[in-house]
Amino acid sequence: MKKKISKILVPLDGSKNSQRGLEMAITLARECEATITGVFSIHAPPHSEFRGIGSVEKALNREVKKILENAKVLAAKNGIVFKEKIMRGEVGYNIIKLAHGKEKFDMIVIGSRGRSSAKELFFGSVSNYVIHTSKIPVVVVK
Repeated sequence: MKKKISKILVPLDGSKNSQRGLEMAITLARECEATITGVFSIHAPPHSEFRGIGSVEKALNREVKKILENAKVLAAKNGIVFKEKIMRGEVGYNIIKLAHGKEKFDMIVIGSRGRSSAKELFFGSVSNYVIHTSKIPVVVVK
């Protein structure tokens, strides 16, 4: 193998599918002696009705921190270094921006929501966006 996998990016959202993605990333990280960065991207439209409502934002931040902390504990139990990143904005765009940014990730491991192709056509899909715009390998876990 020419290129060593040393940094894996794992988008997390608290769903069972993102948990499966994390578990696959941990398996790959163990094999490759890689580190994992878990990213939680909060979809924040430019003119959100919830902007400025402190109680909603605090509850969301607590939930995000809990999801990332649980991921960090699972990675640590498996001997994997886990870093975390929280971003706001368009979810798919943020994942690609981080993956291709200065940290230079080698791979993205993302859970699929398993939407039917008809729903995906109308609603789009973060994993679909990531697959088609990423310049690095993407593993989609169902």
